[in-house]
Amino acid sequence: MGRKREDREKGKKTRADHECNLDGQYTNPIRSFRDLTPGNIQEAISRSRYLQLLISLTLIGAILRFYNLGYNSIWLDEASTLNFAIKSIPDIWQATTAGEFNPPLFYWTEHIMLIFGNSEVVLRFIPAMLGLGILTIPLIYLVGKEFMDRNTGIIAATAFAFSPFLIFYSQDARAYSMMLFFVTFAMVFYFRALKSNDLTNWALFGVLSALAFWSHFYALVIIGALILYALFELFSKIKSNIRAIQPMVISCIIFGLICLPLILVTIQLFAKRTASAPTFGIQGPDIIIATFAQISGSEAAMYLLLLLFIAGIVQAFMLDKNKGIFLVTITVLTFVISNFLSYRIPMQPRYLIFLAIVFFIAIALSSRLLYTLVNSRGVVYGFIAILMVMNAFMLVGYYSGYAKEDWRGFADGLQQQTRPGDLVVVVPGYVSQPLDYYYSNTSDQTIEFSAYTANDLKAINAQKNNNTLFYVVTGDISAADPEGDATEWLKQNTKSLGQNTGIFLLTSG
Repeated sequence: MGRKREDREKGKKTRADHECNLDGQYTNPIRSFRDLTPGNIQEAISRSRYLQLLISLTLIGAILRFYNLGYNSIWLDEASTLNFAIKSIPDIWQATTAGEFNPPLFYWTEHIMLIFGNSEVVLRFIPAMLGLGILTIPLIYLVGKEFMDRNTGIIAATAFAFSPFLIFYSQDARAYSMMLFFVTFAMVFYFRALKSNDLTNWALFGVLSALAFWSHFYALVIIGALILYALFELFSKIKSNIRAIQPMVISCIIFGLICLPLILVTIQLFAKRTASAPTFGIQGPDIIIATFAQISGSEAAMYLLLLLFIAGIVQAFMLDKNKGIFLVTITVLTFVISNFLSYRIPMQPRYLIFLAIVFFIAIALSSRLLYTLVNSRGVVYGFIAILMVMNAFMLVGYYSGYAKEDWRGFADGLQQQTRPGDLVVVVPGYVSQPLDYYYSNTSDQTIEFSAYTANDLKAINAQKNNNTLFYVVTGDISAADPEGDATEWLKQNTKSLGQNTGIFLLTSG
């Protein structure tokens, strides 16, 4: 029976499937952990094109992520990460319950990393290694393989490896890369669970989804979307046998138990965050274009990749209607929820980083439209080459200059201009976090103040006596002072000494 069923499955393969098998007639002997013997591993590496490509992409991806890891200076959010990470493990949790709008898992991880120091490289090591570097690239390959086939997986892995958007956040000491890692890992077992509906895969999906939620609150959006789609996919099975829903229910219970303390905190924080309208971020449908543009790496690349994305969705519907519905469901639900939330909380494309999974898988699927016509495995290699070359041009720009505010260089310049007794006013006050990472008013013998409003600035100005007042100002002033009173006061009472990557230095006029 097993042989007949296998023969039937082989008979279902299309000509395109056969000719685009990069391994040709070779069959990988590694099917499970029990097959991981030295001999099988050596044979697979030497003969499997998929494994060779995946290893190469993973190594290149790691190089791209660790290259110049400490080049950009710490920016505001990374400095905030450090300020939370230096707290004790219990105090980090206490900070979350007190109002910090990020879960504690990433901060706990960074707290442990501080054993090795607090340099830029140390702070960014976990995102580069765990989130988008050595581990997530093989995972997206597995997601693509489980969703469709190995060609989809290897093309998606290429897009992940060379994506400027993903590389940027792998070199950022924030939780986005950790969230993406756990979401990607969870989706490997999610697709397996949809096929088998077994408890093991559903349980692993529940555990990894919980870790994604403990990494970033916004992971709940895609987790919820995945559950909704699973109900649709399994509806016929559930309709005929209600017990078919049991493994998924257990998965949700596992998620709920692991996340229970965080869920209670999330409800409180959401009520607090939505008590007033956001003062920064992207609102409404603009979040859609901004997200696609950033994931694509540039607006120019976005148009080409969006065409491939749409073509991939069309191909998915042609191959399996449910797969097309999945791609559309996850994308639409994410944007509908984000559009709604954008009027209540600050919204940024980086919160939607998990959409890169769906985006690049659909793009990889678009290759099938071409190789059904060409009938050549060269189509897969061609897609890999195009993604590499296209992203290489964007990466040249990324590595050739500062991608973040240069607080390191600004602090050096500030120190050269100040004299003992001068007053340094940081506007808004919270940007003192990245400034003070590089600048010490104690060693510079200056007096540092924080200001948010025009009244703050007036009060500080009254204390200057015969000393010079320096104002350190960033674009964050518009979020901290939405009425614009502080901005207007600075315009009337200061003059510019220049700016460095969006950080402005003013002095009393």
